[in-house]
Amino acid sequence: MSANHSILIIEAGRTERHYWHDLWRYRELFYFLAWRDILVRYKQTVIGLAWALIRPFLTMLVFVFVFSKLAKLTSEGAPYPILVFAALLPWQFFANAFTEAGNSLISNANMISKVYFPRLVVPASAVIVSFVDFLISGVILVGLMIWYGFSPDWRILTLPIFILIAFAAAMGAGLWMAALNVKYRDFRYIIPFVMQFGLYVSPVGFSSSVVPENWRLLYSINPMVGVIDGFRWAILGGNTQLYWPGFLLSLFLVMVILVTGIIYFRKTEKTFADVI
Repeated sequence: MSANHSILIIEAGRTERHYWHDLWRYRELFYFLAWRDILVRYKQTVIGLAWALIRPFLTMLVFVFVFSKLAKLTSEGAPYPILVFAALLPWQFFANAFTEAGNSLISNANMISKVYFPRLVVPASAVIVSFVDFLISGVILVGLMIWYGFSPDWRILTLPIFILIAFAAAMGAGLWMAALNVKYRDFRYIIPFVMQFGLYVSPVGFSSSVVPENWRLLYSINPMVGVIDGFRWAILGGNTQLYWPGFLLSLFLVMVILVTGIIYFRKTEKTFADVI
């Protein structure tokens, strides 16, 4: 007596035509991963949610002391702590998202190697967790505005646009690093260096207006320059001017990073379960 046995192989890439539909089908997994990481992050710290406030606040104090008190750089008419924190918000969101998304596939290796689901869910949920930190840290900015009696003008209404740009930059860079980190494990050692280097070459502790005019367009090759300048333009209002050629260049590069990140991630996704 013989029986026919069929083997079902489930792997990323086999449901190519339904991939983006699968993202919606697996939305509950997306919520679960994001919520799990949020709970783990804050439950395992002694001070919980306060850590999301203390870290950026202490970083702001250091930058204010170094660039305002020692270097005597201009604050463009706004209180220097607000100038710095308006840049720290998008930078720390990007840095946290880049780091967490870059390591997300490795951290969830057991799940990825056992069951099929759109792998894009994993780094995307990591970016969302970093966005929660971003929203919590925004409380400090509101507190600083109240403390200094600083009122933004109508440009604050454009802030959601720049938040979306920051989100696109974080997602694109995170997808690149997540895919590369699976194939080349050495990239996990590169992430901290990239973040440390990026912090100093981005206009976080100072205004990008201090960069000589003939160098500003070249300086804007760093996509975070446009993102940070956009945040400051929206938050500080008339106290700052947006360098539009540099901003448009940064915006273009952010879109390139996002689109190519999605393409590269999708191209390599079918091999994750084999090499992770």
